Amino acid sequence: MKFALDENLPVELVDILQDAGHEAVTVVGQDMGGQSDQKIIDLCQKEKRALVTLDLDFSDIRHYPPSDYAGIVILKSFKQSKGNILELARKFVPLLEKEPLKCRLWIVEENRIRIRE
Repeated sequence: MKFALDENLPVELVDILQDAGHEAVTVVGQDMGGQSDQKIIDLCQKEKRALVTLDLDFSDIRHYPPSDYAGIVILKSFKQSKGNILELARKFVPLLEKEPLKCRLWIVEENRIRIRE
């Protein structure tokens, strides 16, 4: 699976995804740092990449309907420390083998993962 990591995420998340056999790039690495949410999601759509982000704006399914995208993963943590974010990532990555992400919104929290279509 192909992923784009929003600029608000630790770059180490690239390694976690790649170690699990996925392709991952950062928004900053694609020279998209500081761009609008719409430009970022448009690039993801064009490249058929799932977006991983902390930005809760992407949870608005009226504005970003999951059916239009390769997937959106929101990491929702009360403490947005690097360690907490990477721990959330380690929770959702194994689920990629069992649960489809395409056309879905995953909200990954410390104690659960919510999936919306």
